[in-house]
Amino acid sequence: MAEIICIIGNKGGTGKTTLSHMLCQGLGLLGQRSACVLTDTSREPLQPEGRRYVTADARTREALGKVSDKLRSLDGWLGVIDGGGNRTEVDRRLYGIAGIVLLPFRESHEDIRTVVKDLEMFPRAYAVPSQWPTNPWQREAADKNVGQLMSDYRHRILRPVNALSASKLLLQRQVPDALPTPLANACRAFAAQVLDILELEYRDRNDDPLVVGEPVGRSTSDTPRPAFAHHH
Repeated sequence: MAEIICIIGNKGGTGKTTLSHMLCQGLGLLGQRSACVLTDTSREPLQPEGRRYVTADARTREALGKVSDKLRSLDGWLGVIDGGGNRTEVDRRLYGIAGIVLLPFRESHEDIRTVVKDLEMFPRAYAVPSQWPTNPWQREAADKNVGQLMSDYRHRILRPVNALSASKLLLQRQVPDALPTPLANACRAFAAQVLDILELEYRDRNDDPLVVGEPVGRSTSDTPRPAFAHHH
């Protein structure tokens, strides 16, 4: 039975679709088989050629049901459902079928307020700082806001996924033959966090040994988001 991961949230512009493809690309780099499932009716399906994952079109309720059933029949696979579209009723349905739910948010106060409400609505969800600033001053301010405004949810916040212009390459109908190394590294790091939550072993294609991660949110010695750990 496949593990199902849903990326949802009521705030638009947080990068749900980009993160869905980054996660699947990273899972492929870590030796995992995955499917990126499109549910946003405003988007067109992308070609699977050149990707380290397959793509699936589930833009109707019926198609989503069929894709979900298919995923459940596959052992050793991970299904990543892109819940783009900011539709609360769809989010609730996806939450019901998911093993893990991810809630992307950007550094604005509006995004933080929205993701806090979503964390309250979806108690099994994790928040993902998305398109996070890389400028040191902006990064410090963003980390401080999260530390102050989301302190009650510290154990449910993943490490940030930085803003990366190359990530748009994954949203092209056909991806280039080679993707930039910084993009591959970001995808790999994001996927590793998710596999740690699932407590799944994975093999980095740059390394030989199998890795078993410390589950995020369960370790008292290692916070899942050290960038925010020093803020009170």
